[in-house]
Amino acid sequence: MALYKQALRHISTTKISVWSPARNFASRGNKKVTNMPPMDKPVQNLPTPIFATLKKEHQTTQVTTLSNGLRVASEDRFGEFCTVGVVIDSGSRYEVAYPSGVSHFLEKLAFNSTMAYPDKDEILNRLEKHGGICDSQASRDTFIYAASAYTSGLDDVIHLLAEATLRPQITGDEIDAARQAISFELETLNMRPEQETLLMDMIHAAAYRDNTLGLPKLCPKKNLGRIDRELLFTYLSQHYAPNRMVVAGVGVDHNKLCEVVQKYFVDKRPIWETERGLFSPIKNISLDDSIAQYTGGIAQEECDIPQFASAGLPVLSHVVIGLEGCSHQDPDFIA
Repeated sequence: MALYKQALRHISTTKISVWSPARNFASRGNKKVTNMPPMDKPVQNLPTPIFATLKKEHQTTQVTTLSNGLRVASEDRFGEFCTVGVVIDSGSRYEVAYPSGVSHFLEKLAFNSTMAYPDKDEILNRLEKHGGICDSQASRDTFIYAASAYTSGLDDVIHLLAEATLRPQITGDEIDAARQAISFELETLNMRPEQETLLMDMIHAAAYRDNTLGLPKLCPKKNLGRIDRELLFTYLSQHYAPNRMVVAGVGVDHNKLCEVVQKYFVDKRPIWETERGLFSPIKNISLDDSIAQYTGGIAQEECDIPQFASAGLPVLSHVVIGLEGCSHQDPDFIA
């Protein structure tokens, strides 16, 4: 009890001090405690920001036809990246006079050695300097070479696309590598649970029997050994013509794009014109300009039990039904 009373007397006579943040900060004045700029003043030496604006001209596609018939189309969009592509009237539908599979080979051969770039690594290294990537895709009636990069690298990007389309070397080693890649692809198609690639070839073969869009996009096995350098260059010289090509860009200035395309696609000629002894053109092959004829029909294939069935995955049957419709260029397409 005596200790309790003594403690009470101690508390009543002890000063209690309370820390006050506001009082503490005020006592420090304007003393700088970090290297960061003050929050109440604008940061110095920053560039003036450029904000995106919605302009009518940015929503309009500008089209220019150059002196050799090549069309250039563009839309200028806000940003520091651009995408440019070369779209060509090419693809499996034009291979009626050729062994089917030429476009399949060209897809594998895209962005290999050219007159200006000795190998694929040189192309990729040039793109990497501009933060870029490239790709090629072949459909039944269109072939696309495309690249995306910083807009500041537009000159190199257009040069690269021109080299890939108009000046490829297509060496024997590159053809052999493409042949092996296609062979492996054909072997593995039947082992996949999904069969969309084969089904698309089959439904087109039924809808357009033996003409244009019905020709196979995949190279048949029997044609793997028939497609060689002379055949590929003969096809390129016929189909990679200026009046069958469009260079399109998004995120680029139209006048600048036309200037660079003129430099690399018009002023510099394709390899099959400058290197006359490069290949011997195959005669009796003409350019196919026939109109697709819808025939209708049925195509079916009964295959062996696939290898993945032993892993417990289901064995499926696949059915596709196709109906005749209007062209994608028809005004009623969307409706």
